[in-house]
Amino acid sequence: MAVVTEEPKAGFRLGMLIYDTRYRSITIQIVVLFLVMLGAAWLIDNLLRNLAALGRGIDFGFLWNRAGYDINQTLVEYTNDSTHARATLVGLLNTLLIAFLGCVAATVLGVIAGVLRLSKNWVVARLMTVYVEIFRNIPLLLWILMIYTVFTEALPAPNAFRGENPAASMALFDTVAFTNRYTAIPWLVFDRSLGWLQLGPIWLNLDFTAIIVALVGGFLINRAILKRATRIQEATGVRPTTWWQSLLALFGPIIVLKFALGTHFDYPSLQGFNFTGGLQVSNSLVALWLALTLYTAAFIAEIVRAGINAISRGQSEAAFALGLRPGRTMSLIILPQAMRVIIPPLISQYLNLTKNSSLAIAVGYMDLRGTLGGITLNQTGRGLEAMLLLMLIYLIISLTISSAMNVYNQSVKLKER
Repeated sequence: MAVVTEEPKAGFRLGMLIYDTRYRSITIQIVVLFLVMLGAAWLIDNLLRNLAALGRGIDFGFLWNRAGYDINQTLVEYTNDSTHARATLVGLLNTLLIAFLGCVAATVLGVIAGVLRLSKNWVVARLMTVYVEIFRNIPLLLWILMIYTVFTEALPAPNAFRGENPAASMALFDTVAFTNRYTAIPWLVFDRSLGWLQLGPIWLNLDFTAIIVALVGGFLINRAILKRATRIQEATGVRPTTWWQSLLALFGPIIVLKFALGTHFDYPSLQGFNFTGGLQVSNSLVALWLALTLYTAAFIAEIVRAGINAISRGQSEAAFALGLRPGRTMSLIILPQAMRVIIPPLISQYLNLTKNSSLAIAVGYMDLRGTLGGITLNQTGRGLEAMLLLMLIYLIISLTISSAMNVYNQSVKLKER
């Protein structure tokens, strides 16, 4: 009777970390990671030793010292007696404001320009091509400076609007005044205001918070209504009438809020040599917003054009065969499919616009770069600390935008079985 014995397994040897393909890649990764960490530790140690030799250490206590400088446009209460931390908060909010306004406007303009570049009208298509090629091939800083120069040099002074026959007149049915110092626009006023709520160092305007909640809530309710109608249509073949429900969901909360808060517009009017009432928006903000919008929209237009071209012509031909018009074909068939191609590079353009807003210091708009990375840095001499904070804040903003857009990208991507 034969006895079968198992062949003894080879034990682990140290040389297998290099010569065995099962372990080699892991070994290389661990060694590279160790070398990178060693290099980073050496740089940090060298930095700390040099700072100690100069009698300086890393200290963020300067943030609680008096700032001592004014900021021309703020979204929260601020005076020159406020701290550098408060000035940093003001700069951060100004950065987020210009980034939000720029992303919204650039998206709208970029989509329109991208679609028109594919127009069968030769003149329209060529005009959009000229716009895209001019704006994306000239540095953004030059556009910012040029638009700001036009605003400050070509527009009239506020006193030019005086008299029975003024040298300048207001635009948009006498509601907006473009001057060489600021742009006066109508602004919302609440007769029955909800007031302000303090959350730590931030004062929250409850009136505008209620408006945002009403808009977002109406949008979510309308989305639920449309999803329900789609489910019914898929189950029965008949789509229920939802237009009145959508109108009620979108505009009902805003209308109720308008009468509850006594909301109305306060229009700017000339009193003496200046405009009062409404809201005075600095030309630096308007010029920066316009330059960022036009510049980034040129890149978004190319992204949209490429996304549309990525969709097979058969999709359009099938839609035309079913009797759909070109406009409906674009909005219902082409663009929803093109979004899978458009969204990833669009995220990069949003990030670029946000980081490009740091050029605001060129026209005196006090964003994060102008406050923390500018005056605060120069006054306190804490260059390392200011730059570290600046880099960290921009990193957090960029990661937040990227994460939010990636969530949206997941919702529009092709669902595979």
